[in-house]
Amino acid sequence: MIFDIKEYKTSKERIAEAANNPDAPKLYVETYGCQMNVSDSEVVNSVMIDAGYALTDDVNEADVIFINTCAVRDNAEQRIRNRLQALNALKKKKKGLIIGMLGCMAERLKEKLVREEQILDIVAGPDAYRTLPQLVKQAETGQKAVNVLLSRDETYAEISPVRKDANNVTAFVSITRGCDNMCAFCVVPFTRGRERSRNPESILREVKEIISEGYKEVTLLGQNVDKYNWNNGEVNFAGLLRMTAEINPDVRIRFSTSYPQDFTDEVIKTMAEYDNICKYIHLPVQSGSDAMLDKMKRGYTRDWYLNRIRTIKKYIPDCAISTDIISGFCGETEQDHKDTLSLMEEVSYDFAYMFMYSERPNTYAARNYKDDTDTETKKRRLNEVIALQQKLSLKSNEKDRGKIFEVLVEGYSKRSDKQLFGRNSQNKVIIFDKKDAKIGDYVNVKVNSVTSATLLGEIVK
Repeated sequence: MIFDIKEYKTSKERIAEAANNPDAPKLYVETYGCQMNVSDSEVVNSVMIDAGYALTDDVNEADVIFINTCAVRDNAEQRIRNRLQALNALKKKKKGLIIGMLGCMAERLKEKLVREEQILDIVAGPDAYRTLPQLVKQAETGQKAVNVLLSRDETYAEISPVRKDANNVTAFVSITRGCDNMCAFCVVPFTRGRERSRNPESILREVKEIISEGYKEVTLLGQNVDKYNWNNGEVNFAGLLRMTAEINPDVRIRFSTSYPQDFTDEVIKTMAEYDNICKYIHLPVQSGSDAMLDKMKRGYTRDWYLNRIRTIKKYIPDCAISTDIISGFCGETEQDHKDTLSLMEEVSYDFAYMFMYSERPNTYAARNYKDDTDTETKKRRLNEVIALQQKLSLKSNEKDRGKIFEVLVEGYSKRSDKQLFGRNSQNKVIIFDKKDAKIGDYVNVKVNSVTSATLLGEIVK
């Protein structure tokens, strides 16, 4: 495949051109939730710049405000509702201000949102971003504008996202949209629609554009990247991963998120084959109990999952593995909880994302199960999961003491502007004195000390 990007304008060029138009209305986008939402906001930026808008980082000078939302857990939605209350004062003060809600929460609640949240002028689901300029025009007439139609085809494949990351270090590229797995607890199939894969040519073109802008790391995104399937198997995920890695051996490739049942040996072997494919896999397990896995409709057993882990460690011994865990799912017993703890110890995860079960409307679990684990029990079990993971993370990091890692510098440490931070191939954060290093550099760092969350070291030759 050959790609011509001579006519391509970088994100910085497009942002600057839009800003140079004194008559351009100002757009402010605020993003919540997953990396996919970050990627979607970059698509929104592109669509709106093409429609004559300029981007702003100051919410107070915006003519249009979009809140890109998450609906995975109830507390995420409550945060967004609280944010809308705060924006209400701005809307009262600024005549003509348009406020829209985008993304998964918009898709889940649809027209109900404009009744519940009078501040909203626009409600648009994840497949409606091409129509945002038209929705804004409709809202400017005083009408509420809603587009929550889900598509079987939409991937925004030909849109070059506008990235506002001034550091030009890491970038996200969406390769699939939607999910067909229908896990009992998950709202994503209802808010993101059916699975569809993006043309590999458009993916590779976007990766080349990103590299031309100076980015050093690309993360391939999807609700389930392992199900990537273009043209009835002509290109699967392992093939796409291979093609992406071969574009430039000096650019790191990551991906997220994998689904255990679909995570193949071919992908594992491809990761092992290429040095620039990062040695890190996020493989959500959710529970260590077969009874819970069956009830969650995950499609695999504990032993099947552990076999995947053994295969990963066989071919990529230095691979870091993280996971997602839900505590207090419907009907979870104390033994189910202990099974999760024992699986965590057996795998010895490097880190984990851990949550208390939050019932989401219209999911299989909400329709068919009783959320019968009381809040205090959920909290206690979650705290035990977190405490164990902190021990496992510290144990993992202790193994890295004295090792030297190649680190991609991403920014300044929160502690001091004399220190930088970056990540190694295993996705571990390392903090070190900056010396002559700059953001975007690859540096070799020797680990001298560790915490459960961070490696601390020094640059070495």
